[in-house]
Amino acid sequence: MQTQAADRATPDAERAPSSWVDRLPAPARPYARLARFDRPAGTWLLFWPCAWGLAAAGGLASRWWLLPLFALGAAAMRGAGCVYNDIVDRDLDAQVARTRDRPVASGAVSVKAAAIWLVVLALSALPVLFALRPLAAAIALASLGLVAAYPFMKRITWWPQAWLGMTFNWGVPVAWVAVAAPSAAMLLLYAAGVAWTLGYDTIYALQDIEDDALAGIKSSARALGARAQAGVAGFYAAMVALLAAGLWRVRPEALTLAALLPAAAHLAWQAAALGDRSPARALALFRSNRTTGLLVFAVCAVAGA
Repeated sequence: MQTQAADRATPDAERAPSSWVDRLPAPARPYARLARFDRPAGTWLLFWPCAWGLAAAGGLASRWWLLPLFALGAAAMRGAGCVYNDIVDRDLDAQVARTRDRPVASGAVSVKAAAIWLVVLALSALPVLFALRPLAAAIALASLGLVAAYPFMKRITWWPQAWLGMTFNWGVPVAWVAVAAPSAAMLLLYAAGVAWTLGYDTIYALQDIEDDALAGIKSSARALGARAQAGVAGFYAAMVALLAAGLWRVRPEALTLAALLPAAAHLAWQAAALGDRSPARALALFRSNRTTGLLVFAVCAVAGA
């Protein structure tokens, strides 16, 4: 098993040599890697839906200072989520080439130490809660149920990416309600985020498709199989349609739809480029969704201005 896994090692299994984490004191490095501080893509993917909700709800000018707080919360909660996920999945991670060297799976960090680190990271997000209206804070706390259930989804459903989408885009209603009343536009924007995550996390799961099959891990990439490219294209098309419907409710003008074109083109490029399903290509396309998040933020800023 170890030899086979090594032969299929994916690009994301490699530690970036230039990462700032490598300059930390040796005892701190495993904890920084456990929280994925050396891999910021996931933090961006958690942050952007918060920024979308704030901008589309019209709060970007008056409550701009929430953006750095959301960035802090995204970094802390993404780190906490990764630690929790690694504790739950430590036995499965040991069977997958990309994840077998993670600190808990490899034994570099004990389960007890990881649990303490999890609490520290979660407490680091408290300033965000204190800055929110009571209803927005309550919605934020409700996400903990989604986070707690997520690691088990890959054991019981072929579509854990859908659950991840509900979890990672929870920042849309949190940020929206922080500045405005809930609305149908908010729900459509949230649904667009879920469709987005279904697309990009299916791409990410293509890296592990062989090892996941051996370990019995379910994923949308395995469920779609040879239809993965078409599936991703469908998820991205749904995202664009939902964005258009939601933001049209905010600002029913041609400018809103025009502003959506760069994001739509970027998503179309991703789907077309997935003709190459190699692990390196999948990782690069997944990471490009940081740009997608920025382009959608621009649309939301135009609509909510």
